[in-house]
Amino acid sequence: MKPDAIEQIGDSLIQHGKVNNRAYVMKIGKMDCARIVDFVVSLALTKGYTKIFAKVPTFARSRFMDNGFVEEARIPDLFQGKSDSFFLSRFFSAERELEKQPELVSQVLEIAEQKAGAMEEVTLPSGLVCQTMERHEVEEMAQLYRQVFASYPFPIHDPEYLAQTMDENLIYFGIRADDKLIALSSAEIDFSGQNAEMTDFATLPEARGLGLATYLLAMMEDGIRHIGIKTAFTIARAYSFGMNITFAKHDYIYAGPLVNNTQISGTLQSMNVWHKRL
Repeated sequence: MKPDAIEQIGDSLIQHGKVNNRAYVMKIGKMDCARIVDFVVSLALTKGYTKIFAKVPTFARSRFMDNGFVEEARIPDLFQGKSDSFFLSRFFSAERELEKQPELVSQVLEIAEQKAGAMEEVTLPSGLVCQTMERHEVEEMAQLYRQVFASYPFPIHDPEYLAQTMDENLIYFGIRADDKLIALSSAEIDFSGQNAEMTDFATLPEARGLGLATYLLAMMEDGIRHIGIKTAFTIARAYSFGMNITFAKHDYIYAGPLVNNTQISGTLQSMNVWHKRL
């Protein structure tokens, strides 16, 4: 299936398509607010998308809420350490609005929050090396992502996409064992907003259980802190014990669920929003 399209409209950025069966307002410019709300609602109705998901600052919240959106999560002071970010959604399907595995979601969250702040010093096993990834390594990166994820909300299986994001605003971190790439993650930087999304974690099956995601997250935090990023956040799979526990251990604060939000490996999955002031 063709990857969801990403469109620039004024100072705003929108992803939409059938892979996630949604429209996603990734970024909204202050002057675009009115027309973007009208545009994405019309787009969803025309294309038959079953959800619109928007990450917006305070100035845009009321416009969305007046058009049938609900607040699913909120991160305080995400933009420049001053302005809140709201994760707003509008559903066009009763089925999509209903959580499919509420007991599992509750269990994952309960166990993660029990581990809050229980971070211990993490070191890499002997022979493993952590590095910042470079453009000449994108083929190998795409191969790892293809091995871990059958499908993904963004085209991380495509080396050209990875190279493009490197040139724009993503920093990828990797771990190698005897020169073989075994784990990856990325920090998606909003330079003007002084925040970063910690995302795209992937570890080869044979390398799991070594705490590599935990180590990568620590390295990422250290790296972005030095370039002036004030807040880190993540949108983690709500059904994943490992990733939610990892962020809770690192003192991330739970901000709310995003119901049936993201298509990963062929199924729509709910997501949990976590955040941390650096």
